[in-house]
Amino acid sequence: MNRVFAIIPTLNAAAGLPGTLHGLVEAELSDLSMSWLVADAGSTDATLEIARSAGCQIIAGAHGRGAQLAAGVAAARRQLEATDWLLFLHADTVLSPGWSRVAKAFMDDPARVEQAGFFRFALDDTCLRARLLERAVNWRCRMLGLPYGDQGLFIRVDFHDRLGGFKPWPLFEDVDMVRRIGKHRLVPLPIRAVTSAERFRREGYGRRSAKNLVLLARYALGAHPTELAKAYRS
Repeated sequence: MNRVFAIIPTLNAAAGLPGTLHGLVEAELSDLSMSWLVADAGSTDATLEIARSAGCQIIAGAHGRGAQLAAGVAAARRQLEATDWLLFLHADTVLSPGWSRVAKAFMDDPARVEQAGFFRFALDDTCLRARLLERAVNWRCRMLGLPYGDQGLFIRVDFHDRLGGFKPWPLFEDVDMVRRIGKHRLVPLPIRAVTSAERFRREGYGRRSAKNLVLLARYALGAHPTELAKAYRS
């Protein structure tokens, strides 16, 4: 049986990680053989305690999400077969019930060998601004083929390897990867990936969204991801 390796980058993710891991438990109901690996960037809260108690493999030392994802794959390499699957998932994102059934059908379809799946963006906020942002993101994915990392990425190991994996960037490692995959090989999966809206609530939906667009435009014009990451955190 092909296995699924969930690779979750973390940094002080104690608030969201329990929900993320709880959402993955249903894999057992679909007879998926699944392993969880947390790639931590130096958490000082209870992140690692939560990961250990849940039975996750843990690696530490990489800094920046792209580097963490790449380190996670490298750490799992001895356990991976070419026909296994990788699920990259943020530590504040929860996959909705039924995801494992959809993932298994995706894995079992020979046409998906050189494709990658992503989930439908959603926020854990009930306000109208959240719904409008969700629509905008899903339009972007449909028209531009540009899902972000908070929508997860489900991809077979050998296809991931042929693409070269994630670059060790602190920002836009997800955009770089999906651009290499290509719009015609990205498949929207009919499952919501519910992500924390805390940053949008704290900074304001309009301000945060505008800042993200500016950063994306700068990236498209050639700005280095390290420089953009500093602007993102400011």
